[in-house]
Amino acid sequence: MLSALAEPTERDDESTLRPKRLSEFVGQPRVREQLELVLEGAQRRGQPPDHVLLSGPPGLGKTSLSMIIAAELGSAIRITSGPALERAGDLAAMLSNLVEGDVLFIDEIHRIARPAEEMLYLAMEDFRVDVVVGKGPGATSIPLEIAPFTLVGATTRSGQLTGPLRDRFGFTGHMEFYEPHELEQVLRRSATILGVDLRPEGAEEIAGRSRGTPRIANRLLRRVRDFAEVRADGEVTREVARAALKVYDVDDLGLDRLDRAVLSALVRSFGGGPVGVSTLAVAVGEEPTTVEEVCEPYLVRAGMLARTPRGRVATALAWAHLGLTPPPQAPGEGTRWPPVE
Repeated sequence: MLSALAEPTERDDESTLRPKRLSEFVGQPRVREQLELVLEGAQRRGQPPDHVLLSGPPGLGKTSLSMIIAAELGSAIRITSGPALERAGDLAAMLSNLVEGDVLFIDEIHRIARPAEEMLYLAMEDFRVDVVVGKGPGATSIPLEIAPFTLVGATTRSGQLTGPLRDRFGFTGHMEFYEPHELEQVLRRSATILGVDLRPEGAEEIAGRSRGTPRIANRLLRRVRDFAEVRADGEVTREVARAALKVYDVDDLGLDRLDRAVLSALVRSFGGGPVGVSTLAVAVGEEPTTVEEVCEPYLVRAGMLARTPRGRVATALAWAHLGLTPPPQAPGEGTRWPPVE
């Protein structure tokens, strides 16, 4: 429910709610202003803009911004992902079909295969690729000119990008988590599109539990809409939103069942830690990657979990959230971890 990763069944809903223009995009004021300057400057010069890299956690609007870039330029957009580009030939086929001014969007670009990445270097700089024909001593390299294009890359892990690839982007925008009042704007816009009778206090309640992520806010809005239509009069008030989110196990701080299970296991089974993520995952019956990528980022940001060299540690806030008294050595109580003997 509260994973910021997109579910396959959500693609159609997300496409309906995506903003179409930069003026419609809510939040990210710094990135929006910088991007507006990049695009307008390129249009005045009559040239494709520099390649754009968008980084940040999932669900914050990187894909939406890539589509907006194409719309603002009046260009077509070709969409692919890093894992889909396993061979250089896959990328060469896509690049050769581009028309001048097109936007090529590569999601999760840090996962692109190395042969395709090396081909991308030349394409980004000189709008040319070298296609190797044949094998062994008889192999020949055929240069292939491609139309000038703009590459938009999105990544949730910018640290995994290689230096040569990162340096070839002319503009890098880092997406930040949204403030509650920004999420309320997102929810009001989405409610208008979906035809939901959303009251201001209802929007405030949902926004406060959305982890600063528009994708989660829109997902919760759709679930609250279902509850309001089935068990209420269709109007999303604060009371209706609270009752709906209680049904879906989303508490006041935006924690769901899995988040609370992780904290409960850490506190009750391991005395607050430190404990390794693999052990913690076994205790809650999940994969380590799920705990590490879905639960931990928000728990750390909310100040309930601390990552230490010895393992994960529950903070005093986590103990208090579970209704327990934190021990003296719990981080957040004026002590440091590990405690001094």
